[in-house]
Amino acid sequence: MNNRQLFLQHLAQTTDFPLLIEIEKAEGVYIYGPEGEKYLDLISGIGVSNIGHRHPRVLSAVHDQMDKYLHLMVYGEYVQSPQAQLAKALCDTLPSSLDNVYLVNSGSEAVEGALKLAKRFTGKAKLVSCENAYHGSSHGALSVGGNEIFKRAYRPLLPGVTNIAYNDISSLEAIDEDTAAVLVETIQGEAGIRVGSADWFQALRKKCNDTGTLLILDEIQCGFGRTGKFWAFEHFGIVPDIVVCAKGMGGGMPIGAFISNKEVMSVFKNNPLLGHITTFGGHPVSAAASLATIQVLKDEKLIAQVDEKANLFKTLLVHPEIKSIRNKGLMMAVEFDSFAILKPVIDRAIELGVITDWFLFCDNSMRIAPPLTISKEEIREACSTILRAIEEVKSLEV
Repeated sequence: MNNRQLFLQHLAQTTDFPLLIEIEKAEGVYIYGPEGEKYLDLISGIGVSNIGHRHPRVLSAVHDQMDKYLHLMVYGEYVQSPQAQLAKALCDTLPSSLDNVYLVNSGSEAVEGALKLAKRFTGKAKLVSCENAYHGSSHGALSVGGNEIFKRAYRPLLPGVTNIAYNDISSLEAIDEDTAAVLVETIQGEAGIRVGSADWFQALRKKCNDTGTLLILDEIQCGFGRTGKFWAFEHFGIVPDIVVCAKGMGGGMPIGAFISNKEVMSVFKNNPLLGHITTFGGHPVSAAASLATIQVLKDEKLIAQVDEKANLFKTLLVHPEIKSIRNKGLMMAVEFDSFAILKPVIDRAIELGVITDWFLFCDNSMRIAPPLTISKEEIREACSTILRAIEEVKSLEV
């Protein structure tokens, strides 16, 4: 059996129509098939490869760490340099009130840990999140998600969860003294790139302060430079009590974190001790890759280039079929009239060598979230291909 047959026979499937693109290699903004097929990756593995595929400094950090040790012990017992150095580097990117890092394996796990932390610290049970939010697929993360289509088959989920409208100040009345935490994507991703106003975020921060509620910001998709700031919340003049991150954090390696202050995080030490446990969280190879990723973002000044590159996409992607472009930096949604129009364009673009996608809760919009390393020439190539795909799909309708 070839790899495609093995994939279909033995790997659990999540749809009846996987992309089935077979990959041999990836480098920079490109991925390659076994027959030399070349694809420009405009979605970065869904927001993961912020510094491109197989960045040389990430590879070097991974190789160096592999020569020293791999897994040694469950999280939090041994002093391991990659973990300690990464935690310090993360804290250096954040306001001083966020100075304590818990390393996990993924964004969903980071959300689970943050929810536990908020409930344990406040002694409250009620959770508030937003409509059309996506925070992960594990049980707790799904419970605070904001789309019933994804939730209904798995109910009963966590009790005491209320969904409010994102960017609606009146909806903040749902937050009260019984609320342990409000969990919000700083920029809503799967809703199709929805950007809240500074006024809303500041009202949210004040409401949390007034009710003794912890504010958790989900920066799993929008963190690590994607919006033109290291953290997206920097755009809005607020500081969360807990921030969660993953995806672009690892340079292609699996890692996540939830970050708070030492006082809040200390509740995991007692009653019960080992209040949150992970075996592989902060794996030394992933931690080394993440530290290298932070250094690349800073040294190559990639974040400072984000707005200019995003504006080039917006300048070039002009077509009667494109109704609007929503974005914060290189986190972009290109809107079409419907999924029926968009899906053939995505399929044709892939055939022509440019990989895009749509959003879970916004299927009439094309996802564009390329590696931040993408060049202006590569942006022009990508946009030209998308426009060609639109024209070729239109010609088939005549």
